[in-house]
Amino acid sequence: MYDGAMGTMIQNYAKRNKLEEEEYRGEKFKDWKCNVKGNNDMLSITQPDVISGIYREYLEVGGSNMIGTNTFSSTTIAMADYEMEDYVYELNYQGARLAREACDAVTAKDPTKPRFVVGAIGPTNRTGSISPSVEDPAARNVTFDELVDAYFEQVVGLMDGGSDILMVETIFDTLNAKAALYAIGEYLEFTGLDIPVFVSGTLVDQSGRTLSGQTGEAFYVSIRHAKPMCVGLNCALGATHMIPFVERLSKCVECFMHVYSNAGLPNAMGGYDETPEDMARCNEVFFKNGWINMVGGCCGSTPPHIKAIREVAEKYQPRKLPDVGRPKMWLSGLEDLVVDDVHNHLGLPFLNVGERCNIAGSLRFKKLMMAGDYATAMDIAKQQVEDGAHVIDINVDDGMLDGLAAMQKFVKIAVTEPEISKVPFMLDASKFDIVVAGLKWCQGKPIINSISLKVGEELFIQHATLLKKHGAAVVVMAFDEQGQAATEEEKVRICKRSYDVLVNKVKFPPEDIIFDPNVLTIGTGMEEHANYGVDFIKATKRIKEECPYVKISGGISNLSFGFRGVTKIRESIHAVFLHNAILESGMDVGIVNAKEMLAVDDLEEDMRLICENLVFNKSEDATDEMLTRTNYERACIDARKKGLPTPRKPRGKPVNMPRLQFSYDNVEPKASTEPPLPTSDAAQNHVPNPYVNSKLVHKKVVAERNKSTLPKDIALYDGAMGTMIQNYAKRNKLEEEEYRGEKFKDWKCNVKGNNDMLSITQPDVISGIYREYLEVGGSNMIGTNTFSSTTIAMADYEMEDYVYELNYQGARWPGKPVML
Repeated sequence: MYDGAMGTMIQNYAKRNKLEEEEYRGEKFKDWKCNVKGNNDMLSITQPDVISGIYREYLEVGGSNMIGTNTFSSTTIAMADYEMEDYVYELNYQGARLAREACDAVTAKDPTKPRFVVGAIGPTNRTGSISPSVEDPAARNVTFDELVDAYFEQVVGLMDGGSDILMVETIFDTLNAKAALYAIGEYLEFTGLDIPVFVSGTLVDQSGRTLSGQTGEAFYVSIRHAKPMCVGLNCALGATHMIPFVERLSKCVECFMHVYSNAGLPNAMGGYDETPEDMARCNEVFFKNGWINMVGGCCGSTPPHIKAIREVAEKYQPRKLPDVGRPKMWLSGLEDLVVDDVHNHLGLPFLNVGERCNIAGSLRFKKLMMAGDYATAMDIAKQQVEDGAHVIDINVDDGMLDGLAAMQKFVKIAVTEPEISKVPFMLDASKFDIVVAGLKWCQGKPIINSISLKVGEELFIQHATLLKKHGAAVVVMAFDEQGQAATEEEKVRICKRSYDVLVNKVKFPPEDIIFDPNVLTIGTGMEEHANYGVDFIKATKRIKEECPYVKISGGISNLSFGFRGVTKIRESIHAVFLHNAILESGMDVGIVNAKEMLAVDDLEEDMRLICENLVFNKSEDATDEMLTRTNYERACIDARKKGLPTPRKPRGKPVNMPRLQFSYDNVEPKASTEPPLPTSDAAQNHVPNPYVNSKLVHKKVVAERNKSTLPKDIALYDGAMGTMIQNYAKRNKLEEEEYRGEKFKDWKCNVKGNNDMLSITQPDVISGIYREYLEVGGSNMIGTNTFSSTTIAMADYEMEDYVYELNYQGARWPGKPVML
């Protein structure tokens, strides 16, 4: 049971007792330089009995077991209105000390019911998300770092004063709350303490949104990284008006849940009319439905209100903590977005990240940013959301632009545009300080693009740790100290190493990690680039298998960079690539131009086949096919511009159709004992030629043939006849005279070099070569010395009439014939 309104109780005290400027100043500040009446927090110093009395009344009359400290405005920022920045520590220390003393005194009376001090941390009187100037939407009167410094000092005082719990409350701008939670995190890290943190948002009207435009769910998503023990709503509305928002929030909050509403809506005089009984009855719906674990009161409530609410609440069981399910990436702008629940406009389970607010993705955007035309640049962002972007990528990287200033200004303006900031942002830059600068102006939970091991593991850990403290999701590029991953194996190796460092060393939530394994350009004509699409798709599946709960993203326009200028070609390539990367490998996120995206079913059949050949590297001429089609599409564009007929489409690579099959086509192969035979009767019956020089009769020839070793062993042929004749000539005389021999001694022309005629004129030489191949080489087949023994070849020696004799003598062998 929490307490009720401190301000209401001070006002009620002032009605019964004198509480004017003099009492506010007290002795300590009697000569203060400005008026201080209305600075309720300083009463902890100047009128401690008043504040202690209020604490005790809530504890003893209301029955509260937790009371909030009188420190709602005790920050340097809020105290600047009274020029009391130097007293912030004392204000918080005294506010917490008085509460500690009251709680301890009441607990001492009944130790079975301990009372706890809740250090109250208000929103300050400035906002990080809303411009104080109608004319300048980028104007702010406070920065994130200034808020962090102010909250840190407050936390130190509250903890030194004896707080058990820290409550960041009445949040109308979640960016302020994120700064407070960051400061608390820094304090706890510095001191090594573990203090429960409560967070309470304020929905300002029946729209169910904070003053800075967030829904209750988006507010929760934006602060859940701080792991609060309890989250809920307070102020602005009465319990009855809070019902639908409490119900919705209770369905998504993973921790304990609370409500401390106003005592109805304010009346015409600024007062609150709900009696204790009214307020208890209105709160009962929360208890009946099991939506909350803690209840209290805000504006207009008093100890009797708290007592009445407590008596009703005691009849019911508190809300049960929800079951812990699968970790999920949960982002937010003004509205929340569960990435695993997203389907894009094509029906794919895919998060469209709009690319057109990226200097590298849009020439128009670049020109606008260079010209400082932020208003028109916002129109591009709005159009991206209308066209189906779930997240807006913001990148202002350019050597001619001050990226740090441009990123901050763009984000500060964008968060004031509901049509843009309803979706989460992806802050994208090559320099880490630029994305951090943008992050400090985002009240939601954005994605940071990107970090990588390229900077070395130590700096990588520092970057990831800082982003974890801010609660951002992160894109991790597949880079390491050696460079960019191009192959499947390199992509998987670097991502797995990055995952292990992030999850095991940084304790980064794995569901907030998005790996970008590098979508690289295909269709360049370079062989080493041809498999880039396949490598990405295969790596995607392996990374998701080896790195549980991560998401996979990529810059899709990189894939088709070589075909820029022809949107139809590029989007067709993207359609085929994404269809398979998403549905077959589990890709989740991509930086795309949502308006131009095509579904695979939208593609012409021939276009789809060409794209598949290119993306999956199915053929060596895939790039040439795509270039041909690209030239045709360019010609069509030109023809339309000039009012000319559409050019004839080039005939694509034919697709082979299946041949009709008959029953006899499906024959089981049989073992073969001999090679295919000619169709003649002699061949079919194995009748060999009766050699003139053979002494074998017909039956013996067949028997010898059947003994052949050819089917069982590798047959050995002979070697070169010409080489052997040349070798013989080196050792023996073999000139024109020997070539002629006795038979051709008076021949009409030179014959040296006519090796075939040596079978007639030098038969012993040729026989010797035959024998050497048979006996020394072990050949079981020798070729005859008849290579040129045709009338055509012998015409060079005018020996056409001797062709028969040359072939006969070359083949004649006095011994047993060699059989195949």
